[in-house]
Amino acid sequence: MKRITCLFISAFFLAGGVAYAQGEMDAYKMSQTDLNGTARYLGMSGAFGALGGDISSMSTNPAGLGIYRSSEVVTTISLSSIKANTNWNGSKADESKTRFNFDNIAYVGYFPTGNDEGIVGWNLGVSYNRVKSFNRTYRMNGAQAYSLADYAADLAYGIPEKDLQLVKGGYDPYFDSRSPWLSILGYEAGFFDPNQEGGSEYHSAFGKQGSNGWEAYSPQNVDLLVNEKGSIGQYNFSFATNISDRVFLGATVAVTDMDYSLKTKYTEDFSTVDQLWMDNGLTTDGTGYAFNIGAIVRPADFLRLGVAYNSPTWYKLTDYFHGEAQTIINNKAWDVASTPDYQSGSYHLRTPDRWIFSAAGVGKNFLVSVDYELTNYKRMNLNDLDGNDMQSTDDIKKDFGMSGTLKVGAEVKITPQFSVRAGTLWRTSPMKQHVKDGISPQKADGTYYADAVGIVGTIPNYTVDKGTNSYSIGLGYRFTPSFYADLACVYREYKEDAYAFPSTFRENGEVFVKSDPASLKTKTTQVALTLGYKF
Repeated sequence: MKRITCLFISAFFLAGGVAYAQGEMDAYKMSQTDLNGTARYLGMSGAFGALGGDISSMSTNPAGLGIYRSSEVVTTISLSSIKANTNWNGSKADESKTRFNFDNIAYVGYFPTGNDEGIVGWNLGVSYNRVKSFNRTYRMNGAQAYSLADYAADLAYGIPEKDLQLVKGGYDPYFDSRSPWLSILGYEAGFFDPNQEGGSEYHSAFGKQGSNGWEAYSPQNVDLLVNEKGSIGQYNFSFATNISDRVFLGATVAVTDMDYSLKTKYTEDFSTVDQLWMDNGLTTDGTGYAFNIGAIVRPADFLRLGVAYNSPTWYKLTDYFHGEAQTIINNKAWDVASTPDYQSGSYHLRTPDRWIFSAAGVGKNFLVSVDYELTNYKRMNLNDLDGNDMQSTDDIKKDFGMSGTLKVGAEVKITPQFSVRAGTLWRTSPMKQHVKDGISPQKADGTYYADAVGIVGTIPNYTVDKGTNSYSIGLGYRFTPSFYADLACVYREYKEDAYAFPSTFRENGEVFVKSDPASLKTKTTQVALTLGYKF
Protein backbone atom coordinates (compact mmCIF):
# COMPACT_ATOMS: atom_id res chain seq x y z
CA MET A 1 0.00 0.00 0.00
CA LYS A 2 1.28 3.40 -0.84
CA ARG A 3 2.18 5.20 2.36
CA ILE A 4 1.50 8.86 3.12
CA THR A 5 3.88 11.37 1.59
CA CYS A 6 7.14 10.56 3.28
CA LEU A 7 6.96 11.33 6.98
CA PHE A 8 10.52 12.59 7.03
CA ILE A 9 9.54 15.61 4.94
CA SER A 10 7.04 16.68 7.57
CA ALA A 11 9.33 15.84 10.47
CA PHE A 12 12.39 17.74 9.34
CA PHE A 13 12.90 21.17 7.81
CA LEU A 14 16.04 22.62 6.25
CA ALA A 15 15.73 26.30 5.36
CA GLY A 16 17.28 29.59 6.32
CA GLY A 17 20.10 27.88 8.24
CA VAL A 18 17.73 25.97 10.54
CA ALA A 19 18.72 22.29 10.71
CA TYR A 20 16.83 21.49 13.89
CA ALA A 21 14.09 23.39 15.69
CA GLN A 22 11.25 22.71 18.07
CA GLY A 23 8.21 20.60 17.30
CA GLU A 24 4.59 21.39 18.09
CA MET A 25 4.71 19.95 21.63
CA ASP A 26 7.86 21.94 22.39
CA ALA A 27 6.15 25.12 21.16
CA TYR A 28 3.24 24.39 23.49
CA LYS A 29 5.50 23.76 26.47
CA MET A 30 7.30 27.06 25.93
CA SER A 31 4.03 28.97 25.47
CA GLN A 32 2.62 28.04 28.87
CA THR A 33 2.84 30.08 32.06
CA ASP A 34 2.47 29.02 35.69
CA LEU A 35 0.37 30.54 38.42
CA ASN A 36 3.16 32.65 39.88
CA GLY A 37 3.51 36.05 41.53
CA THR A 38 3.35 37.51 45.03
CA ALA A 39 2.04 35.41 47.91
CA ARG A 40 -1.19 37.45 48.00
CA TYR A 41 -1.70 36.82 44.29
CA LEU A 42 -0.99 33.09 44.76
CA GLY A 43 -3.25 32.87 47.82
CA MET A 44 -6.19 34.00 45.67
CA SER A 45 -5.16 31.80 42.68
CA GLY A 46 -4.28 34.83 40.58
CA ALA A 47 -7.84 36.21 40.38
CA PHE A 48 -6.67 39.82 40.29
CA GLY A 49 -7.76 41.02 36.85
CA ALA A 50 -10.39 43.40 38.26
CA LEU A 51 -8.78 43.99 41.67
CA GLY A 52 -5.29 45.31 40.96
CA GLY A 53 -3.20 46.73 43.74
CA ASP A 54 -0.62 43.94 43.35
CA ILE A 55 2.64 43.96 41.38
CA SER A 56 1.65 40.69 39.68
CA SER A 57 -0.86 42.78 37.69
CA MET A 58 1.99 43.87 35.44
CA SER A 59 2.01 40.38 33.86
CA THR A 60 -1.78 40.16 33.42
CA ASN A 61 -3.84 43.38 33.62
CA PRO A 62 -1.48 46.36 34.09
CA ALA A 63 -4.44 48.65 34.81
CA GLY A 64 -4.21 47.15 38.30
CA LEU A 65 -1.23 49.41 39.00
CA GLY A 66 -3.60 52.39 38.83
CA ILE A 67 -5.20 51.18 42.09
CA TYR A 68 -2.00 52.01 44.01
CA ARG A 69 -2.14 55.10 46.24
CA SER A 70 1.45 54.80 47.44
CA SER A 71 4.80 53.62 46.19
CA GLU A 72 5.99 50.10 47.03
CA VAL A 73 8.89 47.67 46.81
CA VAL A 74 8.23 43.94 47.10
CA THR A 75 10.01 40.61 46.70
CA THR A 76 8.96 36.94 46.84
CA ILE A 77 10.80 33.69 47.50
CA SER A 78 9.33 30.19 47.44
CA LEU A 79 10.02 26.51 48.11
CA SER A 80 8.47 23.95 45.76
CA SER A 81 8.12 20.18 46.01
CA ILE A 82 7.47 18.55 42.61
CA LYS A 83 6.32 14.93 42.47
CA ALA A 84 5.64 13.08 39.20
CA ASN A 85 3.70 9.79 39.24
CA THR A 86 3.25 7.56 36.19
CA ASN A 87 1.16 4.48 35.53
CA TRP A 88 2.09 2.67 32.32
CA ASN A 89 -0.07 -0.34 31.57
CA GLY A 90 -0.25 -1.06 35.30
CA SER A 91 3.41 -0.39 36.08
CA LYS A 92 3.93 2.61 38.38
CA ALA A 93 6.95 4.88 38.88
CA ASP A 94 7.54 7.97 41.04
CA GLU A 95 10.11 10.75 40.88
CA SER A 96 10.40 13.91 42.98
CA LYS A 97 12.56 16.98 43.55
CA THR A 98 12.55 20.07 45.75
CA ARG A 99 13.52 23.52 44.53
CA PHE A 100 14.12 26.90 46.18
CA ASN A 101 13.17 29.79 43.89
CA PHE A 102 13.50 33.55 43.74
CA ASP A 103 10.15 34.42 42.18
CA ASN A 104 9.97 38.20 41.83
CA ILE A 105 11.15 41.64 42.81
CA ALA A 106 9.39 44.86 41.90
CA TYR A 107 9.03 48.59 42.38
CA VAL A 108 5.86 50.63 41.87
CA GLY A 109 6.01 54.40 41.94
CA TYR A 110 2.89 56.51 42.63
CA PHE A 111 2.79 60.10 41.39
CA PRO A 112 -0.39 62.00 42.37
CA THR A 113 -1.50 64.98 40.32
CA GLY A 114 -3.38 66.67 43.17
CA ASN A 115 -6.64 66.52 41.22
CA ASP A 116 -9.88 65.09 42.62
CA GLU A 117 -11.35 64.59 39.15
CA GLY A 118 -9.84 63.65 35.80
CA ILE A 119 -6.36 62.20 36.04
CA VAL A 120 -5.88 61.62 39.75
CA GLY A 121 -2.48 59.95 39.55
CA TRP A 122 0.16 58.14 37.51
CA ASN A 123 1.90 54.89 38.33
CA LEU A 124 5.14 53.43 36.99
CA GLY A 125 6.23 49.87 37.66
CA VAL A 126 9.35 47.77 37.06
CA SER A 127 9.46 44.10 37.97
CA TYR A 128 11.08 40.74 37.42
CA ASN A 129 8.72 37.77 37.59
CA ARG A 130 9.42 34.08 37.04
CA VAL A 131 6.41 33.14 34.94
CA LYS A 132 7.27 29.49 34.22
CA SER A 133 9.33 26.77 35.88
CA PHE A 134 10.32 23.72 33.83
CA ASN A 135 11.89 21.84 36.75
CA ARG A 136 10.60 18.26 36.76
CA THR A 137 11.80 14.66 36.62
CA TYR A 138 9.54 11.79 35.61
CA ARG A 139 10.02 8.14 34.74
CA MET A 140 8.02 5.69 32.61
CA ASN A 141 8.73 2.06 33.33
CA GLY A 142 6.71 -0.81 31.88
CA ALA A 143 6.07 -2.61 28.62
CA GLN A 144 4.16 -2.22 25.37
CA ALA A 145 3.76 -4.21 22.18
CA TYR A 146 5.86 -1.99 19.91
CA SER A 147 9.45 -0.84 20.16
CA LEU A 148 11.22 2.40 19.40
CA ALA A 149 12.97 0.33 16.73
CA ASP A 150 9.57 -0.23 15.03
CA TYR A 151 8.88 3.49 15.10
CA ALA A 152 12.33 4.46 13.77
CA ALA A 153 12.00 1.88 10.97
CA ASP A 154 8.59 3.23 9.94
CA LEU A 155 9.92 6.80 10.12
CA ALA A 156 12.55 5.79 7.54
CA TYR A 157 9.95 4.44 5.10
CA GLY A 158 10.66 5.61 1.56
CA ILE A 159 14.26 6.69 2.26
CA PRO A 160 16.86 4.72 0.24
CA GLU A 161 19.33 2.98 2.52
CA LYS A 162 22.24 4.88 0.97
CA ASP A 163 20.67 8.16 2.15
CA LEU A 164 20.91 7.00 5.77
CA GLN A 165 24.53 5.87 5.61
CA LEU A 166 27.24 8.06 7.06
CA VAL A 167 30.40 8.08 4.94
CA LYS A 168 33.47 9.00 6.93
CA GLY A 169 35.01 12.10 5.41
CA GLY A 170 32.22 12.25 2.82
CA TYR A 171 28.44 12.04 2.76
CA ASP A 172 26.77 13.15 6.02
CA PRO A 173 23.03 12.36 6.04
CA TYR A 174 22.47 14.71 8.99
CA PHE A 175 23.26 17.71 6.78
CA ASP A 176 23.30 16.38 3.21
CA SER A 177 19.75 14.99 3.22
CA ARG A 178 16.29 15.80 4.51
CA SER A 179 16.10 12.47 6.35
CA PRO A 180 14.77 12.54 9.94
CA TRP A 181 17.62 12.61 12.41
CA LEU A 182 16.00 9.85 14.49
CA SER A 183 16.02 7.50 11.49
CA ILE A 184 19.66 8.31 10.74
CA LEU A 185 20.68 7.75 14.36
CA GLY A 186 18.58 4.56 14.56
CA TYR A 187 20.10 3.18 11.36
CA GLU A 188 23.67 3.93 12.47
CA ALA A 189 22.93 2.35 15.88
CA GLY A 190 21.43 -0.81 14.34
CA PHE A 191 17.82 -0.31 15.47
CA PHE A 192 16.43 -1.55 12.13
CA ASP A 193 17.44 -3.27 8.90
CA PRO A 194 16.23 -2.92 5.30
CA ASN A 195 13.78 -5.51 4.02
CA GLN A 196 16.23 -5.94 1.17
CA GLU A 197 19.73 -4.54 0.82
CA GLY A 198 19.72 -1.02 -0.60
CA GLY A 199 15.93 -0.79 -0.34
CA SER A 200 13.72 1.86 1.21
CA GLU A 201 11.49 -0.26 3.50
CA TYR A 202 12.68 -1.41 6.90
CA HIS A 203 11.89 -3.60 9.90
CA SER A 204 13.04 -3.74 13.51
CA ALA A 205 16.37 -5.50 14.00
CA PHE A 206 14.85 -7.30 17.01
CA GLY A 207 12.92 -10.32 15.79
CA LYS A 208 13.07 -13.47 13.70
CA GLN A 209 12.11 -14.68 10.24
CA GLY A 210 8.76 -16.46 10.42
CA SER A 211 6.49 -18.23 7.96
CA ASN A 212 4.69 -14.95 7.22
CA GLY A 213 7.79 -12.78 7.05
CA TRP A 214 9.71 -10.89 9.68
CA GLU A 215 8.25 -11.20 13.17
CA ALA A 216 9.37 -8.30 15.36
CA TYR A 217 9.84 -8.85 19.08
CA SER A 218 8.04 -6.78 21.72
CA PRO A 219 10.27 -5.27 24.42
CA GLN A 220 9.87 -6.98 27.80
CA ASN A 221 10.92 -3.94 29.82
CA VAL A 222 11.00 -0.28 28.77
CA ASP A 223 12.41 2.56 30.88
CA LEU A 224 12.32 6.27 30.05
CA LEU A 225 13.80 8.85 32.43
CA VAL A 226 13.12 12.51 31.62
CA ASN A 227 14.82 15.38 33.45
CA GLU A 228 13.74 18.96 32.69
CA LYS A 229 15.28 22.16 34.07
CA GLY A 230 15.04 25.88 33.51
CA SER A 231 12.56 28.72 33.64
CA ILE A 232 11.04 31.67 31.81
CA GLY A 233 11.78 35.03 33.42
CA GLN A 234 9.93 38.19 32.50
CA TYR A 235 11.07 41.80 32.97
CA ASN A 236 8.09 44.16 32.99
CA PHE A 237 8.00 47.92 32.44
CA SER A 238 4.51 49.22 33.20
CA PHE A 239 2.54 52.42 33.17
CA ALA A 240 -0.96 53.09 34.56
CA THR A 241 -3.27 55.97 35.32
CA ASN A 242 -6.30 56.63 37.51
CA ILE A 243 -9.19 58.63 36.05
CA SER A 244 -11.56 59.99 38.72
CA ASP A 245 -11.20 56.79 40.80
CA ARG A 246 -13.61 55.15 38.34
CA VAL A 247 -11.50 54.14 35.35
CA PHE A 248 -8.00 52.69 35.49
CA LEU A 249 -5.87 52.14 32.39
CA GLY A 250 -2.50 50.44 32.04
CA ALA A 251 0.10 49.06 29.66
CA THR A 252 3.16 46.83 30.03
CA VAL A 253 6.15 46.16 27.80
CA ALA A 254 7.74 42.82 28.71
CA VAL A 255 11.15 41.38 27.88
CA THR A 256 11.28 37.61 28.36
CA ASP A 257 14.26 35.32 28.91
CA MET A 258 13.99 31.62 27.99
CA ASP A 259 16.24 28.98 29.57
CA TYR A 260 15.30 25.32 29.08
CA SER A 261 17.22 22.06 29.17
CA LEU A 262 16.14 18.46 28.72
CA LYS A 263 17.91 15.14 29.23
CA THR A 264 16.34 11.78 28.42
CA LYS A 265 17.56 8.21 28.95
CA TYR A 266 15.64 5.47 27.16
CA THR A 267 16.24 1.70 27.26
CA GLU A 268 14.42 -1.36 25.98
CA ASP A 269 15.20 -4.93 27.06
CA PHE A 270 13.98 -7.68 24.73
CA SER A 271 15.79 -10.52 26.52
CA THR A 272 18.96 -11.04 28.49
CA VAL A 273 20.97 -10.73 25.26
CA ASP A 274 19.01 -8.09 23.27
CA GLN A 275 18.78 -4.42 24.19
CA LEU A 276 18.72 -0.92 22.77
CA TRP A 277 19.29 2.42 24.44
CA MET A 278 19.19 6.08 23.42
CA ASP A 279 20.23 9.21 25.33
CA ASN A 280 19.34 12.75 24.28
CA GLY A 281 20.24 16.22 25.48
CA LEU A 282 18.65 19.50 24.42
CA THR A 283 19.12 23.09 25.55
CA THR A 284 17.03 25.98 24.27
CA ASP A 285 17.65 29.61 25.10
CA GLY A 286 16.74 33.00 23.73
CA THR A 287 14.81 36.18 24.40
CA GLY A 288 11.43 37.57 23.47
CA TYR A 289 9.20 40.59 23.86
CA ALA A 290 5.49 41.19 24.42
CA PHE A 291 3.03 43.83 25.57
CA ASN A 292 -0.08 43.87 27.74
CA ILE A 293 -2.87 46.45 27.88
CA GLY A 294 -5.87 46.56 30.16
CA ALA A 295 -8.63 48.53 31.83
CA ILE A 296 -10.54 48.35 35.12
CA VAL A 297 -13.87 50.11 35.57
CA ARG A 298 -15.54 50.76 38.93
CA PRO A 299 -19.23 51.46 38.14
CA ALA A 300 -20.09 51.22 41.85
CA ASP A 301 -18.03 51.25 45.02
CA PHE A 302 -18.59 47.52 45.56
CA LEU A 303 -18.04 46.38 41.95
CA ARG A 304 -15.01 46.30 39.66
CA LEU A 305 -14.88 45.00 36.09
CA GLY A 306 -11.69 44.33 34.16
CA VAL A 307 -10.55 43.39 30.67
CA ALA A 308 -6.99 42.85 29.41
CA TYR A 309 -5.23 41.75 26.28
CA ASN A 310 -1.88 39.96 26.55
CA SER A 311 -0.05 39.91 23.22
CA PRO A 312 1.93 36.93 21.95
CA THR A 313 5.55 36.71 23.02
CA TRP A 314 7.80 36.89 19.99
CA TYR A 315 10.90 34.78 20.72
CA LYS A 316 14.20 34.37 18.92
CA LEU A 317 15.57 30.99 20.03
CA THR A 318 18.57 28.74 19.51
CA ASP A 319 18.86 25.00 20.22
CA TYR A 320 21.90 22.97 21.29
CA PHE A 321 21.54 19.21 21.14
CA HIS A 322 23.22 15.82 21.04
CA GLY A 323 21.95 12.23 20.81
CA GLU A 324 23.56 8.81 21.26
CA ALA A 325 22.22 5.31 20.72
CA GLN A 326 23.37 1.68 20.72
CA THR A 327 22.02 -1.77 19.92
CA ILE A 328 22.98 -5.08 21.53
CA ILE A 329 21.80 -8.22 19.71
CA ASN A 330 22.77 -11.72 20.83
CA ASN A 331 25.22 -10.11 23.26
CA LYS A 332 26.98 -8.39 20.36
CA ALA A 333 27.16 -4.63 20.82
CA TRP A 334 27.13 -2.26 17.89
CA ASP A 335 29.36 0.78 18.02
CA VAL A 336 27.75 3.72 19.80
CA ALA A 337 26.17 6.00 17.20
CA SER A 338 25.84 9.72 17.84
CA THR A 339 24.54 12.87 16.23
CA PRO A 340 26.82 15.86 15.78
CA ASP A 341 27.15 18.23 18.74
CA TYR A 342 25.11 20.84 17.00
CA GLN A 343 23.92 24.39 17.50
CA SER A 344 20.91 25.22 15.39
CA GLY A 345 20.46 28.41 13.47
CA SER A 346 18.19 30.86 15.23
CA TYR A 347 14.46 30.64 14.60
CA HIS A 348 11.30 32.37 15.80
CA LEU A 349 8.52 31.18 18.10
CA ARG A 350 5.33 33.17 18.51
CA THR A 351 3.23 32.14 21.49
CA PRO A 352 -0.58 32.60 21.50
CA ASP A 353 -2.23 35.79 22.67
CA ARG A 354 -4.66 35.86 25.60
CA TRP A 355 -7.81 37.72 26.64
CA ILE A 356 -8.68 38.12 30.34
CA PHE A 357 -12.18 39.06 31.54
CA SER A 358 -12.63 39.83 35.24
CA ALA A 359 -15.14 40.87 37.88
CA ALA A 360 -14.74 41.53 41.60
CA GLY A 361 -16.97 42.41 44.51
CA VAL A 362 -15.38 44.50 47.26
CA GLY A 363 -16.86 44.94 50.75
CA LYS A 364 -15.60 46.58 53.90
CA ASN A 365 -13.75 43.52 55.21
CA PHE A 366 -13.89 41.06 52.32
CA LEU A 367 -13.56 40.71 48.57
CA VAL A 368 -14.36 38.06 45.98
CA SER A 369 -12.87 37.99 42.47
CA VAL A 370 -13.28 35.91 39.30
CA ASP A 371 -11.05 35.85 36.19
CA TYR A 372 -11.62 33.97 32.95
CA GLU A 373 -8.73 33.68 30.48
CA LEU A 374 -9.17 32.60 26.88
CA THR A 375 -6.11 31.47 24.89
CA ASN A 376 -6.04 30.28 21.26
CA TYR A 377 -3.08 27.91 20.98
CA LYS A 378 -3.74 27.43 17.30
CA ARG A 379 -2.05 30.83 16.89
CA MET A 380 1.36 29.49 17.95
CA ASN A 381 3.86 29.76 15.14
CA LEU A 382 7.38 28.52 14.37
CA ASN A 383 9.30 30.07 11.49
CA ASP A 384 12.82 30.71 10.31
CA LEU A 385 14.52 34.10 10.29
CA ASP A 386 13.19 34.79 6.79
CA GLY A 387 9.62 34.37 8.03
CA ASN A 388 9.00 30.97 6.38
CA ASP A 389 6.71 28.75 8.44
CA MET A 390 8.11 25.40 9.56
CA GLN A 391 6.20 22.15 9.22
CA SER A 392 5.50 22.28 12.96
CA THR A 393 3.25 25.30 12.36
CA ASP A 394 0.97 23.14 10.19
CA ASP A 395 0.99 20.50 12.94
CA ILE A 396 -0.05 23.17 15.46
CA LYS A 397 -3.03 24.25 13.35
CA LYS A 398 -4.08 20.61 12.99
CA ASP A 399 -3.70 19.59 16.64
CA PHE A 400 -4.45 22.63 18.84
CA GLY A 401 -7.46 24.78 19.67
CA MET A 402 -8.72 26.99 22.52
CA SER A 403 -7.93 26.76 26.23
CA GLY A 404 -9.92 28.35 29.04
CA THR A 405 -8.71 29.17 32.55
CA LEU A 406 -11.08 30.03 35.39
CA LYS A 407 -9.68 31.63 38.55
CA VAL A 408 -11.70 32.32 41.70
CA GLY A 409 -10.28 34.02 44.79
CA ALA A 410 -11.47 35.53 48.07
CA GLU A 411 -9.96 37.49 50.95
CA VAL A 412 -11.35 38.21 54.41
CA LYS A 413 -9.87 40.70 56.90
CA ILE A 414 -10.08 39.10 60.34
CA THR A 415 -8.59 42.24 61.88
CA PRO A 416 -7.31 45.43 60.22
CA GLN A 417 -3.84 43.83 60.26
CA PHE A 418 -4.60 40.15 59.59
CA SER A 419 -6.12 38.67 56.39
CA VAL A 420 -7.02 35.15 55.26
CA ARG A 421 -7.20 34.15 51.57
CA ALA A 422 -8.24 31.20 49.43
CA GLY A 423 -8.63 30.45 45.74
CA THR A 424 -8.87 27.82 43.05
CA LEU A 425 -7.95 27.52 39.36
CA TRP A 426 -9.15 25.23 36.55
CA ARG A 427 -7.41 25.13 33.18
CA THR A 428 -8.61 23.09 30.20
CA SER A 429 -6.34 21.47 27.63
CA PRO A 430 -6.21 23.10 24.16
CA MET A 431 -5.30 19.83 22.46
CA LYS A 432 -7.87 18.43 20.07
CA GLN A 433 -9.57 15.14 20.81
CA HIS A 434 -7.58 13.09 18.28
CA VAL A 435 -4.36 14.13 20.05
CA LYS A 436 -5.80 13.19 23.45
CA ASP A 437 -6.87 9.83 22.01
CA GLY A 438 -3.50 9.23 20.33
CA ILE A 439 -5.06 8.73 16.89
CA SER A 440 -4.54 10.30 13.47
CA PRO A 441 -7.04 12.88 12.14
CA GLN A 442 -8.51 12.54 8.68
CA LYS A 443 -7.43 14.81 5.85
CA ALA A 444 -9.80 16.61 3.49
CA ASP A 445 -9.16 13.96 0.79
CA GLY A 446 -10.24 11.14 3.12
CA THR A 447 -6.76 9.81 3.89
CA TYR A 448 -5.06 10.02 7.28
CA TYR A 449 -1.90 11.65 8.56
CA ALA A 450 1.11 9.38 9.05
CA ASP A 451 1.66 10.15 12.72
CA ALA A 452 -0.37 11.08 15.78
CA VAL A 453 2.01 13.93 16.66
CA GLY A 454 4.82 15.49 14.65
CA ILE A 455 8.24 15.30 16.31
CA VAL A 456 11.54 16.89 15.37
CA GLY A 457 15.09 15.66 15.86
CA THR A 458 16.01 12.57 17.89
CA ILE A 459 13.70 13.08 20.91
CA PRO A 460 10.54 11.03 20.23
CA ASN A 461 8.89 11.19 23.68
CA TYR A 462 6.24 13.80 24.38
CA THR A 463 3.30 14.51 26.71
CA VAL A 464 -0.33 15.44 26.02
CA ASP A 465 -1.99 17.97 28.33
CA LYS A 466 -5.18 16.69 30.03
CA GLY A 467 -5.89 19.74 32.24
CA THR A 468 -4.73 21.50 35.42
CA ASN A 469 -6.33 22.09 38.82
CA SER A 470 -4.93 24.32 41.55
CA TYR A 471 -5.98 25.14 45.12
CA SER A 472 -4.55 27.94 47.26
CA ILE A 473 -4.66 29.33 50.78
CA GLY A 474 -2.88 32.37 52.14
CA LEU A 475 -2.29 34.66 55.10
CA GLY A 476 -1.33 38.31 55.27
CA TYR A 477 -0.16 40.45 58.16
CA ARG A 478 0.56 44.17 58.23
CA PHE A 479 3.17 44.84 60.93
CA THR A 480 3.11 48.61 60.43
CA PRO A 481 1.28 50.90 57.99
CA SER A 482 4.34 50.50 55.74
CA PHE A 483 5.68 46.97 56.24
CA TYR A 484 3.79 43.74 55.56
CA ALA A 485 4.33 40.03 54.93
CA ASP A 486 2.21 37.54 53.01
CA LEU A 487 2.38 33.75 53.01
CA ALA A 488 0.71 31.35 50.57
CA CYS A 489 0.53 27.63 49.93
CA VAL A 490 -0.50 26.36 46.49
CA TYR A 491 -1.22 22.77 45.49
CA ARG A 492 -1.30 22.06 41.73
CA GLU A 493 -2.10 18.88 39.86
CA TYR A 494 -1.19 18.75 36.18
CA LYS A 495 -2.53 15.73 34.29
CA GLU A 496 -0.90 14.43 31.11
CA ASP A 497 -0.55 11.36 28.95
CA ALA A 498 3.13 10.55 28.35
CA TYR A 499 4.28 8.71 25.22
CA ALA A 500 7.67 7.12 24.55
CA PHE A 501 7.13 7.85 20.83
CA PRO A 502 4.15 8.65 18.56
CA SER A 503 1.88 6.07 16.94
CA THR A 504 2.00 5.85 13.14
CA PHE A 505 -0.78 5.13 10.67
CA ARG A 506 -1.49 4.04 7.13
CA GLU A 507 -3.45 6.17 4.68
CA ASN A 508 -6.69 4.37 5.57
CA GLY A 509 -6.25 5.21 9.27
CA GLU A 510 -5.08 1.73 10.26
CA VAL A 511 -2.55 1.74 13.08
CA PHE A 512 0.91 0.64 11.89
CA VAL A 513 2.97 1.24 15.06
CA LYS A 514 0.98 1.61 18.30
CA SER A 515 2.36 3.58 21.24
CA ASP A 516 0.59 3.20 24.59
CA PRO A 517 0.42 6.28 26.84
CA ALA A 518 1.35 6.36 30.50
CA SER A 519 -0.86 8.37 32.83
CA LEU A 520 1.34 11.17 34.23
CA LYS A 521 0.37 13.36 37.18
CA THR A 522 2.68 16.16 38.29
CA LYS A 523 1.81 17.36 41.80
CA THR A 524 3.45 20.55 43.00
CA THR A 525 3.23 22.02 46.49
CA GLN A 526 4.58 25.57 46.63
CA VAL A 527 5.02 27.73 49.73
CA ALA A 528 5.73 31.40 48.96
CA LEU A 529 6.71 34.31 51.20
CA THR A 530 6.38 37.94 50.11
CA LEU A 531 7.83 40.92 51.94
CA GLY A 532 6.66 44.40 50.99
CA TYR A 533 7.26 48.02 52.00
CA LYS A 534 4.96 50.92 51.14
CA PHE A 535 6.08 54.53 51.22
